[in-house]
Amino acid sequence: MGSAGWNRCGERPDEGTGECEQSCRRSSEAHDLDPASPQAPLRLDEKQVTSGTADKIDGVSTVEQGAAPRTIEVLDHGFVRLDDAMASDLSVVNAARVSFARRKDEMDDADGGLIRFLMRERHGTPFEHNAFRFHIRAPIFVAREWFRHRVGSYNEFSMRYAKATDDFYVPALEDVRTQVGKPGSYSFEPVTDEVAQSTRDELAAVYAAAFAAYERLVEQGVARELARAVMPVGAYTEFYWTVNARALMNFVSLRAAETAQREIRRYAEAVEELFAAEMPVTYEAFVAAGRVSP
Repeated sequence: MGSAGWNRCGERPDEGTGECEQSCRRSSEAHDLDPASPQAPLRLDEKQVTSGTADKIDGVSTVEQGAAPRTIEVLDHGFVRLDDAMASDLSVVNAARVSFARRKDEMDDADGGLIRFLMRERHGTPFEHNAFRFHIRAPIFVAREWFRHRVGSYNEFSMRYAKATDDFYVPALEDVRTQVGKPGSYSFEPVTDEVAQSTRDELAAVYAAAFAAYERLVEQGVARELARAVMPVGAYTEFYWTVNARALMNFVSLRAAETAQREIRRYAEAVEELFAAEMPVTYEAFVAAGRVSP
């Protein structure tokens, strides 16, 4: 929503809440965040994982060997890595307060109230003045769902220019499921261990045959851009995704929901955790507002 018709605090005159106007007038000395306070960044020490199998890609940029402090492994060969971020709760505050020519260098309690007001009343543009750059490795079918979120920039690994890898998604036994009900109104139920294992075996066999066909075609001189046609959607791809906090929250609200496909939901949960660490006050307001993007 644009800023037309807001008062000096980003509040519409006819709303009459007064909360934002009062918080804007309130002044307090700048202070450092207490690490134990709700505004302090969350710690992801427990998520410092090694990049594992994701390092096998030959000739393609991947997560470095060793500890990757802002990397979360997802599924069997995937990951979400926060490559860089120009994002903070303060960026939201200053974007909102520029309407009356004010700028702050540190957050205080009034600023938290302003962020909660903006989120609750769905004044969204102040949440767009930041950027997250993620490096993601996911099955192709997950990436295709991801790319439907159009507010953001993408660059993807190309099998036209680089050789495909032999990493494919094979679900864990507990993730093999059956669909119960009609389209639009269905649920998923577990299958027997025998069906789950046979599913994994079938997928592995198809993947092996597809990759062998791909390698034969390439060895015969067939262009990679054509040989890639035999690769199934369970093959892993990787891409960079740059997005602002408002669009990121929209992605999380849809893809981390129970109605989303389980595989992309795992990725959305990883994105959500990294977002919460960078913008904890904004994240808390997002949750309090029912996980709906402003």
